[in-house]
Amino acid sequence: MLTLDRQLNSLKDSLSTPNQIIGGCPACKDNFYNLFCTFTCSPDQSLFVNVTRTQKLSGGVAVAEIDQLITKDYGEGFYDSCKEVKFGPSNSRAMNFIGGGATNYTGLLKFLGKEQAIGSPFQINFPQEYSEPSMAPREMKSKKCNDEDPNFRCACVDCSAVCPELPAVKEAGSCRVGVLPCLTFASVFIYSVLLFTLICAVVGHVAWRRRAQRRSERLHLLQGAEASDDEDEGDLLRSEATYQQNQRHYKINTWCNTAFSKLGHFCARFPATTIVSSLLVVVALSIGWVKFDVEREPVRLWVSPDSPAAQEKAFFDDNFGAFYRAEKVFLVNDTSASGAGPVLSYDTLTWWAGVENEVRQLKCPDFGTSFQDVCFKPTGSACVVESPTVWFDGTENWKPYFRHCADSPVLCRPDFDQPIEPGMILGGFESLDDIVDVPAITVTWVVNNFPEGSSELAHAQDWERALKKRLLLAQEEAAARGLRLSFSTEISLEQELNKSTNTDATIVVISYLVMFFYASIALGSSGMAIRELMRNPSIAFVQSKFTLGLVGIAIVLMSITSSIGLFSWAGIKATLIIAEVIPFIVLAVGVDNIFLIVHEFDRVNQSYPDAMVEERIAKALGRMGPSILFSAITETVSFALGAFVGMPAVRNFAVYAAGAVFINALLQMTLFISILSYNQIRIEDNRADCFPCIQVKNARVHLSSNGNTGPRPYDMPEESLLQQFIRKHYAPALLGKKVKVVIVTIFFGLLAAGIALIPYVKLGLDQRVALPDDSYLIDYFNDMYKYLDAGPPVYFVTKGLNATERSHQRDICSRFSTCEPLSLATVLEQERKRPDVSYISSPTASWIDDFFLWLKPENEACCKEHGKVCFAQRNPAWNITLHGMPEGDEFVHYLEKFLAAPTTDACPLGGRASYGAAVVVDSENVNVPASHFRTAHKPLRSQDDFINAYAAARRIANEVSSKTGVEVFPYSVFYIFFDQYASIVQLTGALLGSAVGIIFAVSSVLLGSVVTAFVVTLTVVMTVVDIIGAMAVFDVSLNAVSLVNLIICVGIAVEFCAHIARAFMFPSGSVMERAKSRFRGRDARAWTSLVNVGGSVFSGITVTKLLGVCVLAFTRSKIFEIYYFRVWLALVVFAATHALIFLPVALSLVGGEGYADPDNEGSLADDLAARRRRGLVPDDVSDSEDEYED
Repeated sequence: MLTLDRQLNSLKDSLSTPNQIIGGCPACKDNFYNLFCTFTCSPDQSLFVNVTRTQKLSGGVAVAEIDQLITKDYGEGFYDSCKEVKFGPSNSRAMNFIGGGATNYTGLLKFLGKEQAIGSPFQINFPQEYSEPSMAPREMKSKKCNDEDPNFRCACVDCSAVCPELPAVKEAGSCRVGVLPCLTFASVFIYSVLLFTLICAVVGHVAWRRRAQRRSERLHLLQGAEASDDEDEGDLLRSEATYQQNQRHYKINTWCNTAFSKLGHFCARFPATTIVSSLLVVVALSIGWVKFDVEREPVRLWVSPDSPAAQEKAFFDDNFGAFYRAEKVFLVNDTSASGAGPVLSYDTLTWWAGVENEVRQLKCPDFGTSFQDVCFKPTGSACVVESPTVWFDGTENWKPYFRHCADSPVLCRPDFDQPIEPGMILGGFESLDDIVDVPAITVTWVVNNFPEGSSELAHAQDWERALKKRLLLAQEEAAARGLRLSFSTEISLEQELNKSTNTDATIVVISYLVMFFYASIALGSSGMAIRELMRNPSIAFVQSKFTLGLVGIAIVLMSITSSIGLFSWAGIKATLIIAEVIPFIVLAVGVDNIFLIVHEFDRVNQSYPDAMVEERIAKALGRMGPSILFSAITETVSFALGAFVGMPAVRNFAVYAAGAVFINALLQMTLFISILSYNQIRIEDNRADCFPCIQVKNARVHLSSNGNTGPRPYDMPEESLLQQFIRKHYAPALLGKKVKVVIVTIFFGLLAAGIALIPYVKLGLDQRVALPDDSYLIDYFNDMYKYLDAGPPVYFVTKGLNATERSHQRDICSRFSTCEPLSLATVLEQERKRPDVSYISSPTASWIDDFFLWLKPENEACCKEHGKVCFAQRNPAWNITLHGMPEGDEFVHYLEKFLAAPTTDACPLGGRASYGAAVVVDSENVNVPASHFRTAHKPLRSQDDFINAYAAARRIANEVSSKTGVEVFPYSVFYIFFDQYASIVQLTGALLGSAVGIIFAVSSVLLGSVVTAFVVTLTVVMTVVDIIGAMAVFDVSLNAVSLVNLIICVGIAVEFCAHIARAFMFPSGSVMERAKSRFRGRDARAWTSLVNVGGSVFSGITVTKLLGVCVLAFTRSKIFEIYYFRVWLALVVFAATHALIFLPVALSLVGGEGYADPDNEGSLADDLAARRRRGLVPDDVSDSEDEYED
C-alpha cells in the first residue's frame, strides 16, 4: 500500500508542472495524464510496457530504459489536442515546454520519453512497430480539443476548431482593374479616349480644310484673280495689337498700382529714412535670437503632442513605465567572396563570450555606472541578455548541446529564467536542422528606461556611450576574424542623424553660395549693352549692379533672420529642416522679385529717361508691386496652412517659412527700393559700382558724346540675348496654332501620367536614408531587416476597465466558458492565425487567464495562504465558468499576491516576471485602471511592414472596442513614429487642396478674372501632380519631409506663374505695341507677358534654383539626395516648363479678358516722349510681321 501511495504521490508531483502549462485545455491535459497514468497504474502494464535496460544503484536494481506501445491514432490525437495550446507567461506555445517544439506526434513522444533532469527519470521509447508477439498497444481514445463533451472542450486560444470566424479584412487600396490600381486605370483610360478623340478631330479637320481649299481654288479660277477692294493696300500706322488693348479698368489693380507707386516714390524720395527704419525693424526682430533653440529630439520633432500615439505613449509610460532600452549587435559571416558562411565556431563563441564578460564589467567614465546598475531585471537580480552564449557549454564539442538547447529552449534557460527562442538570437536559418550553421547571430542587452531629464537616464546614456566605444573596438576584432559586426545603441540614431546634418551643412552652404553668386552676377549684368562695353569697357564699372545684387541677397538673409528671431521670441523652436530649406524658399521668391523690379526699372528708364529717379521708381514698383503682392500673399498663406498640422516639424517649418516670405516681400518693396534709388543716382553720376566714391570719367565722356545735355547710359538700350530670343523666336513659335495643340496634348499627358503614378507613391521614411553613407548604423539596419527573425513586442492596453467586475472579466478573458466569444484575448489569438493580415505572430500573454489558472487548487505549489492551498475548500469550487471566481476586494487581494509570486519550476504561472508591470492595481478604490495584453508582431523587414503592422494593430483595437465597449489601444515602441502615416495621405490632400483653394481665391481677386484664376490654379495643380508622379518614379516616399517639400512646391509653383498671369491680365502697353499685327486678343497679351517677364522668370527663378539644386547632387546624405535633390529638381523642371510653356498657351486659349495698364495713362507729353524713345530703337530689334511667317 505504501508503494502504491508513493507511486501516486510521485506521479502527482511529476504532473504538477505540466498541469500548469496545459491545464487550460482539458482535452490536452486528459490525453497527457492518460498516457502516463496508464503507464504507471494500469494492471495490464506488462502488455504494452517492456523494460529493455536496467542499472544497478546503491539501493538495488533500477529501470534505465523501457519501450511503451501506443497506437498511432492515440499519438496523433494527443498531439493534435496539444499543438495549439498556449503558455501565456512566456508568449509561446505549450508544445515548446512539453514537447520541445515538436511538429508531429513522434517528436512529442520522443521528447516526453527522453531522460533528462526536468522530465522522465529514465529513457522511454515509443516504437511504432514491435516484434514481441504478446505485446500490443493499449487501445485508448484521445480527446479532441473541440470534443463533443464540453468538459473536455478547449478554449478558442488553444483550439482553432472552436473559434468564431473573424470577418475578412479589406486591404486598403485594394481597388484594382486587372493589375492596375483603379486611379491609374481611370487616368490612362480617360486620357486615351481624349487623345483618340483629338486625333479623329484633327484628321477630320485636315480633310475638311483640304476639301474646302480645293473648292476655293475652283471658284477662284471661275471668278478670276481680281484684287478685292477690301484687301489692305498699306501698312497700319499702329499695330493691331495696340488697337485691341482693353480699355477696362480694374479698381483693385488701380488701387494697388497707386498704393505701390506712392510707396516707391516715398522710399526713393526718402531713402535714408527708409533704410534706417527697415534696419531697425530687422534688428528688433532679430533680438529674438537670444531665445533661439533647435529641436533635435525625434519624438518631439515628428510626433504631434495631441496625436493618439503620443497620448497613448504617455499613458503607457505613466502606468507601466517607459519601454526598455535595447542595445543590439549582429555578428555576421558574409565577408568572403564566396558568400555567407557559418558564423558559429568554438573560437568565435569563446571570443564573443569574453566580449560579453567585458561588457558586463564596463564602468562609465562620468558616473562609474555598470551594466548591473542599469540593466532590466524582471525576475530579481539577473540582467536580461539574450545571446547564443547561453547555449554554449564552453567545450570544443559544443554543437550537440547547442542543438539540444535550440530544440528545447525551456531546458536551457538563462539566469533571468525565461526561455529564449532561436529566432531571438540566431538569424538566417530555415529549420533547426542547420541551426549550428547559421550565418548570423544577434545579441541584445536590455537596459531600463527612465523619464527624460532624470539622473537615472543620464547614467543609462553614459553606460551606452561606454558600450558604443567597446563595440567599435569589437568591430575591428571581428574584421580580423573574417567576420562583420554591426550594432546600435539607444543613443546611436540621434547621434548619427546629427552627424548627417553636420555633413550636409557644407553642401547646403555651397548650394546657397552658388545661388547667391549667380544672382549677384546676373543682376550686375542687367542693363549692360554689349556694343557699348566693346566701345568703352570702362562703362562696365558704372553700369554694373553687382552691389545691388548683393543687397538683394542680404535682404533675403535679413528676412530669414527676422523670421527666426520673431518666432524664437514666441517660443517656437527651430528645426534642422528650417535651417536647410527656408533659405531655398526665400531665395526662390526673393531673387525673382528682385529680378522683376530691376528689369522693370530698366524698361522705365528707357521709356521715361527725363523723369526724376523717384518718379521712375514709382512707375516700376507701381507695375511690379501688385505682382509681388500676388505671389507673396498666395505663398504666405500656402505656407501658413502648415501651421494647422499637429506635427511640430511641419508646423514650425510652415510658420517660419510664411514669416520669412512675408518679411522678405516687405523689405524688397521698401529697403531694396531705397537702395535701388541710390544705385540709379550713382549710375547717372558715373560712379563705380562697389566703390561709389570713385567717379569713372571715361564713362562720362563717352556717354556724354551722344549729343544729349546729360549723361544717359541707357540712351541706346540693347536687349539681352535671352530677351531677344524670347521676343523674336520663342514666344512667336509657342503661340502658333499647331504648337498649341501639341503643347496642350503633351502637358495633359503629363498630368494623366502623374495621376496614374499617385498610387505607386510609397509611405514611410527608411532610417537608412536619413543617415550618412559612412554611418555604422546602415549595416545594422540592413542586418536587422535580413536576419532578425523576431518582431517587436506589441501591447494591447485596456484603459479605464475595472477588471474586478465579472462583466469586464468576460470582456478580456479567453480560457473560460463564459468569456465573450470575441473577447480581447480571443480576438488576438484569432488574429495571430492570419499574420499576413494582422502582422501578429506570437501567442498573447493574458494576465487574467493565467491569474485564474494560478488560483486553481490543483496547482498546489502556486497560490497558498496561511499554509493552505487557495480555493481548496471553496464553495462553489474553482470551475471554468468563472462562477464563484473572486470579484471586488477579493479579486484585488489575490491579484496582488499573483503579481508578487515568482516564476519557479514548481509554479511557472507565477506572475511577477511576466505580469508584474502589466497590471495597475488600485487597491484603495478597488479597481484595475490599466492593464496590457502582450503579444508580438511578425518580423518586420520594410517600412511598408511597419506601417501596415501599426494599421493592423489599430484596426484590431478599434474592432475590440466597438464589440465589447472596452477602451483598448495598441502600443509598441515604434508606433509613435508611424502614427503620422495613418493620416498623412488625408493630411496631404487637405493641405494641398486648401492651398489650391486659396490660390484660386487670391488669384480671382487680384487678377480680376475667375477664368484666368482657374487657369493659374490648374497650372499649379498640374505642376504638383507631376511632381508627385516624379516621386513615384524617383522612389521618394511620402512622409513629413516630403510633405514639407510638397507645400514648398505649391508656393514656388505660384511664384513661377503669378508674374506671367498678371502680365497677361494687365499687359504693358509699351511692350504690347511691339506685337505687331501677327497677334490679336489673347495671343497678343500672352506674347506680351512672355516678353515682359518671361526672361525674369527664367533667369531669376529657373536658373538660380537649377544651379543650387544641382550642387545638392554631390551630397553624401541619402535624405538630401532623395528628398531634396530629386524633388527640387522635379520642382524646378516642372514648374518652369508649366509656367513658361503651358501657362502662356492656356491663357492664349481660354484666358480672361484683360484690363488696361494704369502705367499707360500718363500725360500726352509723357506718351509722346515714350514713343519718341521707342522710335529710336534700331530696326534689328523691332518685330516685323515677316519675321513670324510660318
